[in-house]
Amino acid sequence: MIRVSIPSQLIAYTDGATRVEAEGATVGGVLDDLDRRYPGLKFRVIDEQDRIRRHVRIFLGQDEARRTDAAVRDGGELLIFGALSGG
Repeated sequence: MIRVSIPSQLIAYTDGATRVEAEGATVGGVLDDLDRRYPGLKFRVIDEQDRIRRHVRIFLGQDEARRTDAAVRDGGELLIFGALSGG
């Protein structure tokens, strides 16, 4: 199982949960598993070309994942962050 941290802007999809667990060997696989349980979540993180959206950052532990085919270790942690903007 992979521990996944959900940012506040996406907790409406997870019934208010900020931490959930999922399965998958890659970032995309974990997001697929999450989307089966929380429909619509993946589309907010991944675009139509299966790329991580520009305003989203995903970390595997301390390392940023830049692609959905990045490997995820069982027992690892995946953190999803929404980029902040303003002026």
